Amino acid sequence: MELLFLGTGAGVPAKLRNVTSIALKLLEERGAVWLFDCGEATQHQILHTSLKPRRIEKIFITHLHGDHIYGLPGLLGSRSFQGGESRLTVYGPKGIKEYIHVSLSVSRTHLLYPLEVIEIEEGTVFEDEGFFVEAKELDHALPTFGYRVVEKDKPGVLQVDQLKERGIQPGPVYRQLKLGESVKLEDGTELNGEDFLGHSIPGRVVTILGDTRVCSSAVDLGRSADVLIHEATFNRDQEEMAREYFHSTTKQAAETASDAGAKLLFLTHISSRYAKESWEELEREARDVFPDTYIARDFMEYVIPLKK
Repeated sequence: MELLFLGTGAGVPAKLRNVTSIALKLLEERGAVWLFDCGEATQHQILHTSLKPRRIEKIFITHLHGDHIYGLPGLLGSRSFQGGESRLTVYGPKGIKEYIHVSLSVSRTHLLYPLEVIEIEEGTVFEDEGFFVEAKELDHALPTFGYRVVEKDKPGVLQVDQLKERGIQPGPVYRQLKLGESVKLEDGTELNGEDFLGHSIPGRVVTILGDTRVCSSAVDLGRSADVLIHEATFNRDQEEMAREYFHSTTKQAAETASDAGAKLLFLTHISSRYAKESWEELEREARDVFPDTYIARDFMEYVIPLKK
């Protein structure tokens, strides 16, 4: 489970920060990549990484401002040209279906893979045996969502030593016990798989927010998250401007992380008004409130460690 920041800027592309896109690499967990937002030139950013567009399984759009969606039609088309054949699902606010349909239709782009577009509301927008994704509406100038990605707890490790002490050798029985099933041996002994499993392994939580003012939904989504990714368009002295433009400051992002009890905070969606020389200061502003803060940079990667 790894994060790859493809674009960390706000509004318009800049030389050192492209507009918003974040990849959540789930290659070990499900052999796939999930993308969050797809600003202009996201596919160009991907060219500088090892990420393969055909691996992209899901795209979660936070809102329909251009710096979050203008790269989407191009990426969808290129994925087809580059051998993508597996289903891709796009989630986003009302209007995302029309935007994609019109873009592909007018440009006569024909996809060689099944595309599903789901217009979401608050609540669980995806769930399977390994993950679920919850969405809540934030406070922005148009409908905007934040996403909470939850990895479900994994079963504990099979206690092989205990089985061998009882004379039970590796084989199909081990597989059944690892699944927590009950097994009857040839001598009539019955074993309960749960008796031979260690403690379950807690899943990880990643919260990725769209553009937003300070709001309770952001805190709810970030509750006890292993990683919270929060926009910080302005520095701490620009609270009035942040409110006027429906954004947040570095200090406000840090306060949200603190209120949520998150473990780690990444600041993103940095305004181009802040030159590279200012980035460390922006990071320090947030760290005064929430010490475990890092300002994201394009192509930064972070491996989310397994819990014990």
